[in-house]
Amino acid sequence: MSELTIRDCGPRDGLQPLAPLPPARRAELVRRLRAAGVTSVEIASFVSPKAVPAMADAAAVLDELGPDDACWVLVPNRRGAELAIEAGATQLTVTVSASEGYSLKNTNRTIAASLSAFDEIRAVAPSATLDVVISCCFGSPFEPVSPSTVATLVHQLLDAGADQCTLADTTGTATPARLLDVLALVGTDHGLHLHDSRGTALVNAYAGYEAGVRRFDTSVGGLGGSPFAPGAGGNLATEDLVLLMDDLGVVTGIDLEALLEVSRWLAGVLALTMPSRVTAAGPLDERAS
Repeated sequence: MSELTIRDCGPRDGLQPLAPLPPARRAELVRRLRAAGVTSVEIASFVSPKAVPAMADAAAVLDELGPDDACWVLVPNRRGAELAIEAGATQLTVTVSASEGYSLKNTNRTIAASLSAFDEIRAVAPSATLDVVISCCFGSPFEPVSPSTVATLVHQLLDAGADQCTLADTTGTATPARLLDVLALVGTDHGLHLHDSRGTALVNAYAGYEAGVRRFDTSVGGLGGSPFAPGAGGNLATEDLVLLMDDLGVVTGIDLEALLEVSRWLAGVLALTMPSRVTAAGPLDERAS
């Protein structure tokens, strides 16, 4: 049994800033990740295709894969939730920001309006599992974000019916010290969604693991990044986290060699070089006995 949960957001967060891939190819990516042992995947986003062209035809991706309650999809509002439920989704991610400025840039809504939108999503999807990903938990390019602001949001969302929360370092400003300041107020029964804008994502994941966090969002190859956050880098690469956890003796259930094959395959499909250090350098040599 795995000792921590790794949710690969590559098919959604990783692909969303890139040129669109057809639904069949996006579904193939999900299947390849599953074959490598990744049991939790965020596969699509039910957003306007005009706003995010790479996430068009989300329902077609679900249809390609068939019903699977380990698949997550992002929904921005009530209509997105209705479409996701109609397509057979049962696990929904919802984004709320701890930064007012980022919230306005990302969704053109205030934080208060985003909380109202969450209430509407909960109302139209009463039986779905809702994970609220809270953006900018460890800093924002628009204004300072305090740990107490994050803690207040977490409590509000759980009280409003969120099943779980994930703390996101949207702009890659987290350090172990900043991360631990937030965890000290909210506890460790939450996920971490870490971006690598400043090369700190892996050390932040290690600090979170040592503190007791057992859920992590990653992206195969280290792809991703928000177009609304200046200088934001890609996600923590799934293979980078798996390599570290393997070496620590932590069971993830993911086959690193198979995962690296997925990353290399996707690099060929996209015709780009993956940001992942482990995809570039390969796995570790065996330890001497």
